[in-house]
Amino acid sequence: MTFLWVVLALLAAAALGWPVTAGVLRLARDVGNPPPPPPAVLRGGLAIGMLERLAVAAAVLADEPVAIAYVVAVKGLGRYAELKETPAAAERFIIGTLTSMLWAAAVAVPVRLFLLQAA
Repeated sequence: MTFLWVVLALLAAAALGWPVTAGVLRLARDVGNPPPPPPAVLRGGLAIGMLERLAVAAAVLADEPVAIAYVVAVKGLGRYAELKETPAAAERFIIGTLTSMLWAAAVAVPVRLFLLQAA
């Protein structure tokens, strides 16, 4: 039963986080800002976001919060050159990363608490 909850949490964190992140990015673009130029698109963002949410949810479920810092570090270092050149992409990167990670944690924390109580 525990395995099923862990798998469901990982799937929900990874797959359902994309629409949430896209919605927050859309909201950030539209709220109180003049129409921006087309945002720079960072290639591989969808796949990286899913892997990021999987890693964050797995870290929460495994009670290894330090692993989340590794995810942030790897992601930031991997995108540093692109982000340095394009401020609009950097803003989207920060908003998207925070939204994605918060979603993964919001899915994983209740499952972890449930599993701790069930044990």
